[in-house]
Amino acid sequence: MRRTISKNDAIVWMHCSSLGEFEQGRPALERLRTDYPAYKILLTFFSPSGYEVRKNYSGADYIFYLPMDSRKNAVLFFDIINPRLIIYVKYEFWYYYLAEAKKRNIPLLLISAIFRKTQPFFSGYGNFHRTMLSCFTHLFVQNAASVSLLHSIKITNVSLAGDTRFDRVVEITENVRPISSIEAFCVDSDVIVAGSTWTEDDKELAHYANTRSKVKFIIAPHNIGKDRLDECGKLYKHSALFSSIKSTPAARNINTIIIDNIGMLSTLYKYATVTYVGGGFGSDGVHNVLEAAVYGKPVVFGPEYKKFIEAAELIESGGGISIKNALELEDAFDNLLLKDENYISTCTASRHYVENKQGATEKICQFIQANRLLTN
Repeated sequence: MRRTISKNDAIVWMHCSSLGEFEQGRPALERLRTDYPAYKILLTFFSPSGYEVRKNYSGADYIFYLPMDSRKNAVLFFDIINPRLIIYVKYEFWYYYLAEAKKRNIPLLLISAIFRKTQPFFSGYGNFHRTMLSCFTHLFVQNAASVSLLHSIKITNVSLAGDTRFDRVVEITENVRPISSIEAFCVDSDVIVAGSTWTEDDKELAHYANTRSKVKFIIAPHNIGKDRLDECGKLYKHSALFSSIKSTPAARNINTIIIDNIGMLSTLYKYATVTYVGGGFGSDGVHNVLEAAVYGKPVVFGPEYKKFIEAAELIESGGGISIKNALELEDAFDNLLLKDENYISTCTASRHYVENKQGATEKICQFIQANRLLTN
């Protein structure tokens, strides 16, 4: 960082734990880059799953891992970058970095945050965690429950802004490029696109795929290591890897494509009649349902979704369906593939849910402008 960053740079620093948080913060980052072109963007990650995928992202001037949290590292880090504004996305509460920002009186925002009563901030032993929250200039949260929880511990510098991921998924659909080989594979067929699947998801999905020859399936595993791809190949009896069918997809006797690359999923949902989002049979819970819902398609997922407000709200809106086992999955798919009034209403509910939740990025940027945290 010393060798790369100039002392004359006016820096906006955004920190993201991993890839998901980057995609969440990306609309705000790119908006600030457009509105305040004189500033340099520093992007940091904690997890390799974020850094390795986005280390060459052109929307930031500098991309690094965040050094481990310590008093010495925090002081050195701030001495090097001297940021004018700091944005943390969703979570990641590193005490020494937050305390150093407050000590230096640097504006510090938390965006797309969500809080739950079970978190230590709201417990009798949570003084240390509450101290970290007090370092933020302002907190932008996703829901009213988070506002109430923060107020209960006398944190009032908070705004209900929503989730910037809604802005991001809408932006993605506006810039989608067709995938010709996928279009050739899907032509004139009902298509089920299953994204971010784990072994538990694929075991539930495979029987349906193996017994529905007229339905096409696109499976995008969360992990695309060789062992995992081999496992998918064994589960799905009439399948081929995407990399092997790019040139002649229609010539193969297959009904299932297994995606063996990263970065296509948000586009693949466009081709679905029905979508399935993985992770809902594991302890970590369901993955990003918004990437599927934005296209106005039914979104099916497993039973572990309670920690994810957007999945719960999507069910409540009528656009999402949670299933507990393979039998319920087959019933859900069979009913939706009738493409009757129920299917149409589910599609409409899914689309409207995303459309009605846009606007978090604008609220954050208005706050920055109104409080002159950055200047043109």
